[in-house]
Amino acid sequence: MIYREIVHTCSNSYVADAALISLGGDIARVVADDANRHAMSRGAYAAKLVRDFAREAKCDDEMGVTAAARGSEQPILSGLRYILERGVHPETMGRWAA
Repeated sequence: MIYREIVHTCSNSYVADAALISLGGDIARVVADDANRHAMSRGAYAAKLVRDFAREAKCDDEMGVTAAARGSEQPILSGLRYILERGVHPETMGRWAA
């Protein structure tokens, strides 16, 4: 259920932008940098990443989003972060990975 809710709501660029602002930190900066490289707004790019993820997702991917959301105080943001981390360019992942 949470997976579908994240995909449905965060496929909208305005919702995705607000969620990205709420996430903040390195992930928000990396997504914004990638958005600039693609000549897109931060929200439009984040929404595109969500739609791309949903289009290509396999059962394991959906379970990963659900697992990321489970037990979180902010499950939608946690699930969105999981999706975004898989959507940005691999060379940028090291910028926030611990």
